[in-house]
Amino acid sequence: MSKRKLIVMDIKKDYLALPYTFELIPDDGEWFIRVKEFPGCMSQGIDPNNAIVMIYDAMALWIETAIDDGTPVPLPEKM
Repeated sequence: MSKRKLIVMDIKKDYLALPYTFELIPDDGEWFIRVKEFPGCMSQGIDPNNAIVMIYDAMALWIETAIDDGTPVPLPEKM
């Protein structure tokens, strides 16, 4: 694994540990979830817990894409 990839993995891990704002909404028997601070970062799950698990995958991809594009990753509103 390249050094850059290891650095990006560490950065993602640090961001994923921060208290971002999740908006969880029931939607036709499933649950829609989005991260308020990350435009376009959303997912869904079969129940609230599953939706929360799924959003972390979406967040990791959002953060990695932002880093690759040179876009700043916003901090949580609560910070």
